[in-house]
Amino acid sequence: MFAPAQAPAVAHARHTPGTGAWLLLSPLIAWLALFVAVPGLMLVVISFCARDEIGRIVFRFTLENYARAFDPAYLRILSVSLWQAFLSALVCVVAGYPVAWCIGRARERMRGVLLLLVIIPFWISFLVRTYAWISILSTEGLFNGALLATHLSGEPVSLLYSKFAVVLGLIYNYLPFAILPIYGSVEKLDRSLMEAACDLGARPAQIFARVILPLTWPGIVAGFLLVFVPAIAMFAIATLMGGGAVPTIGNVIQNQFTAARNAPFGAALGTLLMLLFFCTTWVLLHLQSRFAIRNSPASSLCAASEKA
Repeated sequence: MFAPAQAPAVAHARHTPGTGAWLLLSPLIAWLALFVAVPGLMLVVISFCARDEIGRIVFRFTLENYARAFDPAYLRILSVSLWQAFLSALVCVVAGYPVAWCIGRARERMRGVLLLLVIIPFWISFLVRTYAWISILSTEGLFNGALLATHLSGEPVSLLYSKFAVVLGLIYNYLPFAILPIYGSVEKLDRSLMEAACDLGARPAQIFARVILPLTWPGIVAGFLLVFVPAIAMFAIATLMGGGAVPTIGNVIQNQFTAARNAPFGAALGTLLMLLFFCTTWVLLHLQSRFAIRNSPASSLCAASEKA
């Protein structure tokens, strides 16, 4: 009998990045080091410093800034910011999933056009789009004008400068960030797996819950993070559409670095927020890995057939 052929030992070596690969990555590494790592390290260092009477940074180790950050007033503002960011991310994922599904399953000729329609809002300035919503939601705006013209309301409805306006602004500005990652997962979805589940007797709802959803879960997690993380500290929308009536943790941090002239306390809040981002990302990625192992294509098909 012939011995089975062995795979060449050098097959794995081809996957090891060489000098050329590191040279190609060097601009990205330099950019991350210069504009992410260094500012983040400066933020952490300043958070342990104090300030003098006129607001200058005094390099003296203290934990007073972190102790102040856990004041109930700031924790209340943080909880409001987290709730608004979570609600915005959830709505973006739920509303963006059908859009991403339609784009991902459309004909190849139409995908580029549909993706262009999703990206077009980025061609317009963020401030222009935000002020457009301010004009729409104002008491003399388009929305109230339509309500009064159709006699659905006898007086203008106050929607601007409220929590609803802030969440609406976050959803509108970050919805494309949820659609694009989900579209990437939907586009890679193997149609034969859905056909196999259907042949095994699974109903459409079971195919979605046991096959489609687990396979597109990475895109859902990525879309949720891309909306949730920046929405927590987005102070511009809270200022413009909330009118300062709905303060967020981003407004507090921005105020500490400007009007309050208390950079160490603002840096402490920013450091805690950065740790919160890391913890949220780690938890979601950990849940994603466990969800992916538990819902592999083979187990999903078996489960779908058993449920049928």
